[in-house]
Amino acid sequence: MSTKILVSLVAILFVVMLGLTAGLFMIWTKLSTADAVAKEAAAAKNPQAVTQSLGTIFSLDTFIVNLADESGKRYLRITMDLELSNDKLVEEMKRRLPQMRDGILMILPTKRFEDIRTVEGKTRLRNEIIAKLNSLLGHGSITNIFFTEFVVQ
Repeated sequence: MSTKILVSLVAILFVVMLGLTAGLFMIWTKLSTADAVAKEAAAAKNPQAVTQSLGTIFSLDTFIVNLADESGKRYLRITMDLELSNDKLVEEMKRRLPQMRDGILMILPTKRFEDIRTVEGKTRLRNEIIAKLNSLLGHGSITNIFFTEFVVQ
């Protein structure tokens, strides 16, 4: 290969690499700016959400249940973390874990895919589970449920 061709290839490669680096930098800057704007908008919309601290978290094992669809072929795999109102509730949760799992297992198989496929449906399911579990507790409450896995197949 001649020196002229080699120098041309190196120069072209350098320009391409420079362009890719500049493009990635621009994308990264745009994403960072968009993320900051979104956080500011969320903070302006709900200032309490930013200052509110997270309560004690109690993790549950994964649930796998058949859904109540007519075909009976769909199932739900769901994992959730419970936010507790106080630290003392952890011991009661451990003692009542079989009751808690039973309560959840009585709710989940009654749902159809149509009931839980939307955000509103998931919110209704969350509220229903919270109400059921809080009815079993004596010294505190579950303030929120975080779905860490939600798969319908």
